[in-house]
Amino acid sequence: MRYDVIIIGGGPSGLMAAIAASRQEASVLLVDKGDKLGRKLGISGGGRCNVTNNKTLDELIRFIPGNGRFLYSAMSEFNNQHIIKFFEGLGIRLKEEDNGRMFPATDKAKTVVDALISQVRRQGVHIRTNSPVERILYENGATVGIKLRDGEQISGYCVIMATGGKSVPQTGSTGDGYRWAEDAGHSITELFPTEVPILLSDAFVQSRELQGLSLRHVKLTVWNPKDKQVISHTGDMIFTHFGISGPIALRCSQFIHKVKKQFQVHDVRLTVDLYPEQSVDELFTALYDDVKANGKKIVKNVLKAQVSERLLPVLLRKSELSGDVTGDNVSKQSILSFTQVAKALPLHATGTLSLEQAFVTGGGINLKEVEPKSMRSKLMRGLYFCGEVLDVHGYTGGYNITAAFVTGHTAGHHAAIEAREREHLLS
Repeated sequence: MRYDVIIIGGGPSGLMAAIAASRQEASVLLVDKGDKLGRKLGISGGGRCNVTNNKTLDELIRFIPGNGRFLYSAMSEFNNQHIIKFFEGLGIRLKEEDNGRMFPATDKAKTVVDALISQVRRQGVHIRTNSPVERILYENGATVGIKLRDGEQISGYCVIMATGGKSVPQTGSTGDGYRWAEDAGHSITELFPTEVPILLSDAFVQSRELQGLSLRHVKLTVWNPKDKQVISHTGDMIFTHFGISGPIALRCSQFIHKVKKQFQVHDVRLTVDLYPEQSVDELFTALYDDVKANGKKIVKNVLKAQVSERLLPVLLRKSELSGDVTGDNVSKQSILSFTQVAKALPLHATGTLSLEQAFVTGGGINLKEVEPKSMRSKLMRGLYFCGEVLDVHGYTGGYNITAAFVTGHTAGHHAAIEAREREHLLS
């Protein structure tokens, strides 16, 4: 049997591609090397599956800093609003949480995974699990099928690569697709970890003085060696035994890699603004007035009402302010120094955790070699790409899964159309 469309990979982009292709009445085979489909989807969003984000299209693209603009053409046909309607059409009630994040009302990723797989089955897609692919077969500048690792060959007019990146490899994302893309003449941009915890060299981190300390609504900024701000994010973060994690650390992580590579430096300067809603002057006035109003008390006992008790010793050391002096004996300059540290606590990033430990893979198939309206290869007829294998990456918060669903739907739809055209020409 020759299939119209063969899809390699049963993650979010592969499942959506199978649904879109089979809706065009194409015969579709979905192949996955694992024992079940949707493994990465099942652990996404902390196990709740953040299916998309309800922001405007321009905002959505802005939160996909890794080549998000490439998705404009595809999103003109299928975007986050279509994703919401799609899942509601499957009977899944969604709810919107902070910053536009959309979750199933059940708060269970299994709800989403089961609904997608059920729809794939309903639409007559053939599914083969435990079927690792050895390579994609090419003849005369076109795809003709796939070869499984056990030697079996399966014919197909079009092949969609939905193989994922190299992050979270326990879900099956081990980078197989990059080699197959190179076999077709494609180039792979450098792979690097994104949405990943940051490693710090600061002494108070190495000593684990702050391990487990969470900071709410602070601003983390990445600087280049020329003291120019690279990126800044406001939100929550947490100190770990090796550095920092949490939403804003994950969002800043890819820029650590970019600054290190661009400037060839060992570490990258970060700053944490503990009071992003107040200017230096406003914070200084508030702290100084408080200290002077409690002039008989020692400074650290006054300031611990304003600052985390675990963080306070670090700020006192950095600002060279003695916490044991009374408020009556503290100079304006000492409080100003403390204020400046609180507004820009310096950190030094040496890198991030590995690509395998990242949530998302940066880099991938060179987008100059992919048609943005269809996700079709410009180099090999019948070859399509979708999901994390592409050089597209966003922040956590529903942006990466949106990119996966959008590119999957686009690839599936257009691959089915091309397959019918090729079948007609060969018949």
